[in-house]
Amino acid sequence: MNESPVIDENPPPRSWLGDAHLAAVFLTRLPLPDAGMGDLARAMRAFPLVGLGLGLGAAAIAWAAGGILPPVPAALLAVLALVLATGALHEDGLADLADGLGARGGREKRLEVMRDSRTGAFGVLALVFTVGLRASALAAIPSGWSQCAALVAACALSRALIPAAMQVMGPARPDGLGAGAGSPDATIAATAAGLGLLACLAGLGLSGTLAALLAALAAGGAVIWMARRALGGYTGDVLGAVQQATEIAILLAAAGVLS
Repeated sequence: MNESPVIDENPPPRSWLGDAHLAAVFLTRLPLPDAGMGDLARAMRAFPLVGLGLGLGAAAIAWAAGGILPPVPAALLAVLALVLATGALHEDGLADLADGLGARGGREKRLEVMRDSRTGAFGVLALVFTVGLRASALAAIPSGWSQCAALVAACALSRALIPAAMQVMGPARPDGLGAGAGSPDATIAATAAGLGLLACLAGLGLSGTLAALLAALAAGGAVIWMARRALGGYTGDVLGAVQQATEIAILLAAAGVLS
């Protein structure tokens, strides 16, 4: 999540459909019509809706592949579908943050490393683990409805928590995503979180949702703590890492509940 969209200082009011369109253009690489300039901070309320759509698409891949392939290759194809649909947006953020945290030096040095387009050893290892953990967790879940529920819950709730992460941290630097998009207010963050929890409840039930939420808060909280300590706040890369960490945690929790 590195790129800084150009935001109109006085955007026209957007409907939920308009916010969902802008959120989908920002979060995915799907061939969508240009959303134009708008209030991305407000559109973040639709992040879990975009996640729900991504989860359903990945679930369809997992369902189809599960009928002809063993669980692990089928799960890897579902994860690949998510990577392709998002253009590895969040994975790139996770890799950059891993490289930054692994760099020797102070805050400015870490931020400089994170701006570098090259991926170092820490970034490569982070990518290996995010793909491996998600695929292995998904493979442990029975194919069919259970995998669909887990993917929808993980994709929706992990993106729903991005605005919440921006509530508890300030931008680490004056340019980049924070300066360009602005910070969503508490109402937007609460709306997004509520929609993400509803998606979880629909698929995982109350006990599964509680396990997924606790796991997501622990994983996301760990990333937030490290980012505040090492960088002084969030960047687009930090938010991408929050999404990846919480998605992994939710899938692992779902594997524990559904398997």
